[in-house]
Amino acid sequence: MADKPHQNLAVIGHVDHGKSTMVGRLLFETGSVPEHVIEQHREEAEEKGKGGFEFAYVMDNLAEERERGVTIDIAHQEFDTDSYYFTIVDCPGHRDFVKNMITGASQADNAVLVVAADDGVAPQTREHVFLARTLGIDELIIAVNKMDLVDYKEDSYNDVKEQVQKLLKQVRFRADDATFVPTSAFEGDNVSEASDNTPWYSGPTLLEALNDLPEPQTPTDAPLRLPIQDVYTISGIGTVPVGRVETGILEIGANVSFQPSDVGGEVKTVEMHHEEVPKAEPGDNVGFNVRGIGKDDIRRGDVCGPADDPPTVAETFQAQIVVMQHPSVITAGYTPVFHAHTSQVACTIESIDAKLDPASGEVAEENPDFIQSGDAAKVTIRPQKPLSIEPASEIPELGSFAIRDMGQTIAAGQVLSVDER
Repeated sequence: MADKPHQNLAVIGHVDHGKSTMVGRLLFETGSVPEHVIEQHREEAEEKGKGGFEFAYVMDNLAEERERGVTIDIAHQEFDTDSYYFTIVDCPGHRDFVKNMITGASQADNAVLVVAADDGVAPQTREHVFLARTLGIDELIIAVNKMDLVDYKEDSYNDVKEQVQKLLKQVRFRADDATFVPTSAFEGDNVSEASDNTPWYSGPTLLEALNDLPEPQTPTDAPLRLPIQDVYTISGIGTVPVGRVETGILEIGANVSFQPSDVGGEVKTVEMHHEEVPKAEPGDNVGFNVRGIGKDDIRRGDVCGPADDPPTVAETFQAQIVVMQHPSVITAGYTPVFHAHTSQVACTIESIDAKLDPASGEVAEENPDFIQSGDAAKVTIRPQKPLSIEPASEIPELGSFAIRDMGQTIAAGQVLSVDER
């Protein structure tokens, strides 16, 4: 399993369009859901008079249990195709979907957009497509789902396909490259096997489309950037920062710098899966020890990089943001919490420089007084404490962020440029 290249896959789309069922179906069809988990839920379904094998029921139940914090065997949403080993980033039903897509070890390489054939493009569909674009997701596979509810009619499929293509063009996605598959996650049509219900469709099944995705390029030639998730003290070794290599290579003997804490030293050991290794590459989760660095010198949210090309620390930065939900309006002076890689820092939106036309990305209005839900804008941001962040054009892995307030993700964005501290 480990020999195959790995991909992080986001499953996005409107909450009622069958995302949970689709995730469940993918995991089931690839043999990734243990049989006993299915059995247990099948029995429950029958007891509740939802006889037969009810996927939605099984999956929604899992989603509910996850919301309640019950750990389940399939908390790791992983499955295999012939070409890849996939991790489903974040699961449907997660309230923090956007934040999880941006921070931590979960940046998606590609995405499946689920759109219901009986409903078409909904507000959340738009939001998720815009988000995917903002976060630099390259390839979208569109599952036109719930085909069973429209009697597998080709016309219904074509209608939704046209709506989605229009939406993709609006946000400047390469609409021609998107693969569309008519599916029923509930019945299993065109997920792993071609369906007799859609004789008019000759394209790939969903699993074939996933198998055909281009391989993500590993950013080994970029400078080392390793956001710190935790800092431990381990007897016999000393201080051990832990995190995931986002770009570049971490090797023993290298001189590194931690920013914004502004300390550094020589890498003495690198450990992965409890074994010492000479080096670590993008995607690897590691613990490492640096000569002369103590437990109180560094903290979560620091970024480790080469001493001669240290991580950038922002005095202010310019960014492009998309406001997804905000109860009123956002004006200059607003100070929510920004989540970027492993750091969480209160930042002030110092100025709203331009409102953008989401369709073209062109400036629609210079220096607007406010922005609100659904708006895209260029803004200048001042972190309230030192924050290490990079322009997305240079190091995309450290160039995106989520803005949170009032217990929800209100916006997502990408860093355009940084004025260094």
